[in-house]
Amino acid sequence: MLSGERLSGALYVAISASAFGAMAIFARFARDSGADVVTVLFLRFAIAAALLALVMVVTRRPWPSRRNLMILAGMGGIAYVGQSFTFFSALNYASAGLVALLLYLYPFLVMLLGALFLRRPLTLGRVMAALVALGGTALTISGGVTGEPLGVVLGVGAALIYSVYILVGSRVMSEESPLASAAVVMIAAAVVFGGLTAGGTPSWPQNAGGWLAVVMIAVVSTVVAMVAFFAGMQRLGAADAATLSTLEPVVTFALAAVFLGEPVLPNQLAGGVLILGAVIWLTRAGAPRKTAAAAG
Repeated sequence: MLSGERLSGALYVAISASAFGAMAIFARFARDSGADVVTVLFLRFAIAAALLALVMVVTRRPWPSRRNLMILAGMGGIAYVGQSFTFFSALNYASAGLVALLLYLYPFLVMLLGALFLRRPLTLGRVMAALVALGGTALTISGGVTGEPLGVVLGVGAALIYSVYILVGSRVMSEESPLASAAVVMIAAAVVFGGLTAGGTPSWPQNAGGWLAVVMIAVVSTVVAMVAFFAGMQRLGAADAATLSTLEPVVTFALAAVFLGEPVLPNQLAGGVLILGAVIWLTRAGAPRKTAAAAG
């Protein structure tokens, strides 16, 4: 039977994937308003950091311990920034479809790295669920899958960095709250992207619609998405949370069809069915855990 903790964890990850999946739609409106990538990323993390810090102060929640504070700052200022940099750099050398598909190697990489370095259980069922979800993602992501070798290297690098980010976060989640952890990650990322913005020539949104899109990216696709993912990972562990988060491209193409008028292709529907099947199976099949983040 499906335990209450596991069900709540799956729901948190589903909320996170939905919120992350909406970011591509918001980003389209932000870009159309004249904002560049680095500026949007700075505004995203700065607004999110301010909101989360305000909640922490008003509610008098405890901040992470000094040791975990440094780890979380590294996750935000190094891992999150590094993942964003390699991902967007890969787009210069490979198609968006190929880069996105390479990024979604991370559920399998989380399982593999967790088994190699953290002695996390690597079961056949979890591996099969991750591979089915990856196959569904390949079908869901429309567009060509062509690119230069450097684009492939950068795309795999983005997936690898994100995998390490998730595994490190799963260890911290056994000791800290999702809200406090997300606040530190956002503050660190905002500081780094703030420096990059100050050192360049930022292009700000030029209309109210663009600013609204940026705020939605910060609130929905960052604050809600990250806090919900950390909460889900705390209950499910890193590997299962990573696999369940492959719902994100399904949400993206569904929202694109509704708000951007993009057609829903047969391969996207087939991919969505595969991903949903893997998610449902993994949610029901996973064994309950006393401390999900510690068990992984």
